[in-house]
Amino acid sequence: MAGFDPFSIAEEQYTVPLVKEEILTKRVSELRFEMAIESRRLKVRMPRKTFLDKAEAQATLVGDKSSLSPTDLQLLGLALELKTSGYSPLIVTDDYAIQNVANQMGIEFASLITLGIRRRWEWIRYCPACHKNYPPDSKTKKCVICGTELKRKPLRKSHLANGSSPKT
Repeated sequence: MAGFDPFSIAEEQYTVPLVKEEILTKRVSELRFEMAIESRRLKVRMPRKTFLDKAEAQATLVGDKSSLSPTDLQLLGLALELKTSGYSPLIVTDDYAIQNVANQMGIEFASLITLGIRRRWEWIRYCPACHKNYPPDSKTKKCVICGTELKRKPLRKSHLANGSSPKT
């Protein structure tokens, strides 16, 4: 919510319950968030489990699941649910992992401060010590061979879905 003013746009706006927990207390963003909810400019809605599962699967597919918080996955799930219900959701975020997964799902996004992603990335996890590769959905955080903490690197990059570029 930092930098985003829900009162500056007229379109219907949604967020998920976990967003409130990420907002620092006694800050302008918390006050703005509470006022937007009270005035019904911003609706808080939890996505159905099937859409959470689909968002998680897409995040796993491109290798961004380990970079996304439960809040991020809820936002992506809600956007997918809204899209399936006939809306044209636009996720406002500077988080590149959210943008990457949103693009994978065909959901538009807009950045507030950054330029946003220019390409969709697919990631692979690897051990920086012994160079063993792991699939992006691997549950292990440490190498099974040498015990080193895994990192990730780009496997490939693709053009943004539908040849579109991020909204700014």
